[in-house]
Amino acid sequence: MIKSINKGNLVVTVEELKKLKLSRVLEQLEKIKGRGTELISLYIPPGRSISLVINDLHEEYSTASNIKDRVTRHHVLDALVTIMQKLKLYREIPPNGLAIFCGAIAKPNDPPGSEKINIFEVEPIEPISTYLYRCDDHFHLDILKDMLREKAVFGLITIDREEATFALLKGNKVEILDNITSGVPGKHRAGGQSARRFERIIEEMAHEFYKRVGDYASKYFLNVPNLKGIIIGGPGPTKKEFYDGNYLHYQLKSKILGIIDVGYADESGIYELLYRCDDLLKDVALIEEAKNMQEFLEKLAKGGDDVVYGFDDVIKHLENGSVEKVLVSSNLDLYIVEMICMNCGFKDLIKVEQIKLNEIESQGNKCKICGGTMKVSSSKYIVEYLNELADKTKADVKLISLNTGEGKELFNSFGGIAAILRYIHKYN
Repeated sequence: MIKSINKGNLVVTVEELKKLKLSRVLEQLEKIKGRGTELISLYIPPGRSISLVINDLHEEYSTASNIKDRVTRHHVLDALVTIMQKLKLYREIPPNGLAIFCGAIAKPNDPPGSEKINIFEVEPIEPISTYLYRCDDHFHLDILKDMLREKAVFGLITIDREEATFALLKGNKVEILDNITSGVPGKHRAGGQSARRFERIIEEMAHEFYKRVGDYASKYFLNVPNLKGIIIGGPGPTKKEFYDGNYLHYQLKSKILGIIDVGYADESGIYELLYRCDDLLKDVALIEEAKNMQEFLEKLAKGGDDVVYGFDDVIKHLENGSVEKVLVSSNLDLYIVEMICMNCGFKDLIKVEQIKLNEIESQGNKCKICGGTMKVSSSKYIVEYLNELADKTKADVKLISLNTGEGKELFNSFGGIAAILRYIHKYN
């Protein structure tokens, strides 16, 4: 048996799981199109009085009563009543607010007139500040989509011989931290001995300036949580001289993602740097994903005894504790549902797409043992289910997007789930 190696319990965090669940819900809502302007989107910030919201909806009900098209009027009024009834079940708006989407929705290929009122309640993963009511032919999802954007932090430095600027990029927000000047004079044009002496003085001043830039970088970046990397920009060779010299703290130097040409070293240079390094920032998370997938594919190519793939095999090895790392596609839209027979008590686990989850919960299944009716006892999103199993055995869980060729291969060729083992454990 190969010696067990455990790199720590790096399961998917609660925040990552919330983001993934919200992403799946938004994908579902984005596909829904209304017959007319009859799909309602309602965003309620935390702390808002429910009774006041219901009063506002009563006013919208009065307005909607004047809609000329009979079917649209009927659908909008029914949706408003459904929302008001749902709100009465809440004692208060949740801490992050509440988003409600409601409307008359038909199943694919169903004829006109078969629409039924559906309501979706979403608790945002971050507090919302906007109170919004919209009635349209689609659901308004931008407020929730903004919450899914990358919130990693990046350090930005622009530098030339005259000045340096420091900034942080947090999600899609830029925070300018400081700008310092060097006091280094321009090149001396006169010849002779005095010129050479003056050049030495200039180089010494530049050296001291680079040291000061390094100190400021430590001051602003060393203790920043979630700092994913640092990008240096500026005109001419100064940025490279600064990077090549021993001016940056070793922890910061290891986080340098790139050195990019921009025209200025002031605040405008920071924004130019952002424009020019867009692809670089996007690729940071993908590099880690690609490394994890390459490790799996290399082991598979060498014989594959220390890797498995497919839901059933991965679950077996997770349960016996032999998994070091689980690779799961963020595109998997599956729930793991535990069914129990109401007659003989037989339990079964099934995989269900989110779109079919409500149908299974309402209709049940037929028992394999006695033919009785099986009902849902619990359902969990697949990443949440894997997370709980991995937590028990201190395995890592890595989410893999479709943004790389390897990520697409995981989803298309390996069922969206694979695992790298700590040691080989073969089943008969």
